[in-house]
Amino acid sequence: MPDGPLASSPYEILRVSADASEAELRRAYRMRVRETHPDHGGVAAEFHAVQLAWELVGSAEARAAYDAHGRSDVRQEGFAPPPPRQRRDSRPQARSSGHPGGWHRERYLAEIREFAGRGVEVPDPYDAALVRGAPRAVRHLLASAIAEEESARELATLGIGYTVWHDVATPAGKLDHIVLGASGLWALLSADWGGDVRSKGTELVGPAVAGERPMHDLSIRARAFGRAARVKFSALGVVVPDADAPGFADLGSLRGSRCVLIPRPQLAHVIRTGVPGVGTGGTDLFELRTRVQSAVRFV
Repeated sequence: MPDGPLASSPYEILRVSADASEAELRRAYRMRVRETHPDHGGVAAEFHAVQLAWELVGSAEARAAYDAHGRSDVRQEGFAPPPPRQRRDSRPQARSSGHPGGWHRERYLAEIREFAGRGVEVPDPYDAALVRGAPRAVRHLLASAIAEEESARELATLGIGYTVWHDVATPAGKLDHIVLGASGLWALLSADWGGDVRSKGTELVGPAVAGERPMHDLSIRARAFGRAARVKFSALGVVVPDADAPGFADLGSLRGSRCVLIPRPQLAHVIRTGVPGVGTGGTDLFELRTRVQSAVRFV
């Protein structure tokens, strides 16, 4: 069971309210075990999630710890902004600018305080219990911020031959990341919908995506920036948590740009090695970098 802001709580997985009695919780657990057991036609991942949910709230001690901190074993600290990155080696990193995740974090902080109520003190806006009780739209803002920050850490490892711009404004909405290197000019969306993502044509679908058109929207934003900078994006990529995508997927071309789905741990590798048939089209990298840099405005 993932620990991100959009992860289902143990109560949601067991399909009981957070104030269910011990007897109600136990009955719900037994029912969910029968429903999800692979031997009875269930799905192994759902059965595993039920077991993990029971570990978190199945005993009085574990339930008290979860209700207080969101986890039975450790308080969830991963929601807060990451500390400044500590360099562990001397290898050159990709040149980068902008504030990954900043735009979404600002909106999350405003919305979580509005959710708590005007005049109510919110000493820790990243408290796991507070996050867990917030509406999905608010949690989605935080999940998006964390996704962008994690992608930025992966992109930093590309090396000095790459330039990265984060949180770039366009007339159609922001681009999470623009990456330029030998493998081409990339427009990237970092996302976390809290559920499985699959492809349908050049678009991404799934219950958690809930009717959004992420690749379509990314294409519109990339084209808007491209017109202003007089550049053409080689590839459009949507980056998702490793658990939410079966693997790298080439979705074909949309308006002349290759569309790909990238599990986050593979991000740097995919950008570094590139996609067959995709590149800068012979355009000088220095010229492309100059055009992009002159057009970049941060949100």
